[in-house]
Amino acid sequence: MFIIKEIYKPTSIEDAYNMLISQKNNTILGGTLFLRMGNKRINKGIDLSSLNLDYVKEYDEYIEIGAMTTLRELEINDLILKNFKSISESVKDIIGVQFRNIATIGASVFSKYGFSDVIVSLLSYDTYVKLFDGGIIKLEEFLKRKYKKDLLTQIYIKKDNTKSKYISMRNENSDYPILNVSVSKQGEQIKICIGARPKRAMIAKSASEFLSCNPKTIENIIKASQIASKELEFGSNIRASREYRIEVAKVLVKRAILEVEKC
Repeated sequence: MFIIKEIYKPTSIEDAYNMLISQKNNTILGGTLFLRMGNKRINKGIDLSSLNLDYVKEYDEYIEIGAMTTLRELEINDLILKNFKSISESVKDIIGVQFRNIATIGASVFSKYGFSDVIVSLLSYDTYVKLFDGGIIKLEEFLKRKYKKDLLTQIYIKKDNTKSKYISMRNENSDYPILNVSVSKQGEQIKICIGARPKRAMIAKSASEFLSCNPKTIENIIKASQIASKELEFGSNIRASREYRIEVAKVLVKRAILEVEKC
């Protein structure tokens, strides 16, 4: 349960940011889905719904996604399906349609949830985030940064003919993932991303470099999956143990590589 003392509707992005940093307990409101699962007192809930941040636009070199775009829109949007189909695939099993109609991409990415399906999928592409104060930075760099009050307004994904495949394992279809994997291929370059470890998604750089520099034989694919399972840190929670996640990682990485090689 959360309590909001006052709802504030900013007239501009700058107005929203200034209100956000003006007091410690002021909070940006997206779909408020995860706020409802916690216990928080909010002084001013900043409602971004009037700032026209709910859109997907295509430009010559990239797709731009507004922060208030829902996960459901990512699932069905023609531009996303045409250019980045694995992003649509990554969100289709999240809870249910009602949930995806409310949850926003801005809140999902800015919160850096370890279990996030959409983050690991975005990470496999050449993705950037735009922060009001922090500017435009690579998603990978943003995920590594310590938390700082800021306002995420847009996400940019480059259209560079990258092929990507997303795979996850869940105890049930609508549950949070035990582990999720996204593998992309651009030319001969392979990028292996693993999330829900249960920590936030990361690129398995040693495994990615190994497979990028060697023939994509089944032996090398298996070796890359083993490298990935060793170089990243895995942990335990109520859904799975560390040891189980390591074994699952080997299988999912192998499957995702084989799938992306077919593209």
